[in-house]
Amino acid sequence: MSEVETFLDDTPGEVRGVVARDGRFERLLIQREDDPPQHRLGARSVGRVIEADAAFRAAFIDLGCEGPSGFLPLGKGEGLNAGEIVEVEVTAERREAKGPALKRLGAGEGEGKPRLIAPGPDVIERLRCAATGVEPIRGVAAIQASWDAEEEALGSGEVFAEWALDLAVQRMRALIAVDIDYTHLPGRDARKGRAQANRQGLNQAARMIRLSGWGGLVAVDLVGTTLDPAQVTEMAKTAFAGDDATLGPLSRFGLLQLALPWRTRPVEEILLEAGGRRSVTTRAIDVARSLRHAMLSDTATPRFTARCSPDEAAAAAPLIARLGPRAALKADAVLAAGRFMVEEG
Repeated sequence: MSEVETFLDDTPGEVRGVVARDGRFERLLIQREDDPPQHRLGARSVGRVIEADAAFRAAFIDLGCEGPSGFLPLGKGEGLNAGEIVEVEVTAERREAKGPALKRLGAGEGEGKPRLIAPGPDVIERLRCAATGVEPIRGVAAIQASWDAEEEALGSGEVFAEWALDLAVQRMRALIAVDIDYTHLPGRDARKGRAQANRQGLNQAARMIRLSGWGGLVAVDLVGTTLDPAQVTEMAKTAFAGDDATLGPLSRFGLLQLALPWRTRPVEEILLEAGGRRSVTTRAIDVARSLRHAMLSDTATPRFTARCSPDEAAAAAPLIARLGPRAALKADAVLAAGRFMVEEG
């Protein structure tokens, strides 16, 4: 039976939840205080139809908040007109320039102003769903887990020496590419080694995709070409169990394709700007989280001060003020963006 741990890091500006299974990170949940609650997965709202596009068989919905409008697919024979009021639920959070995907629950009731009816599950509720009865670990260990999970989520692969496996998982514009490489070790059965590499490669690829919050088309380059399609299909079903994956056929070149539904906003889109740089908001929360980590690690020191660039200090100031009298902040023009220090006193 697998062992599940959960971690909850409640830093001013951002709440993070981490799910680890058998010592490996599987989920990184990030919720920011300035995220519109209408865009959260599972949120229910009354919205107004802005535009109905017959060609796309969809409608764009004003949810009454900042950010892109919601996208509501319409079934065959289903129509809506601009100005109509509908009740909707978020089935996939916004990503890139796309607004949240919605499903229609029925006609909107009450006054016609767009409004939130019920927010979707928060991080604590999602942790409870992921691991029923498991109490989240908090404090220093949770902050460290969130840092480690983030590092893996923003990475592009990993080497698993125990299986002689080199795995690359990268999100491209059109798909997620998974490359499973295996190094045969002397004294091992090559055929069994390749099968184990494919099995563990699929398991770890599925875990890393979940950790990053990705969906869409996945192309997996397996080890070998003379593979048993039935065996590979069972491996993939096990690896992606619970992800609502749609499996495609195995090609004669050893390529497996599958599709995963988008549900949450990808981790990199929350944390990074276009071009891969950490956003000002992310850097400000980085400062607050590191200062909080120092304070929790050393409860005897009366005061800690974070030094960072003036832009980051301006963004971090209201967050650090919430950490209490032991936390201080100084703007330092010498420090470059993204470089900060936490020191005693």
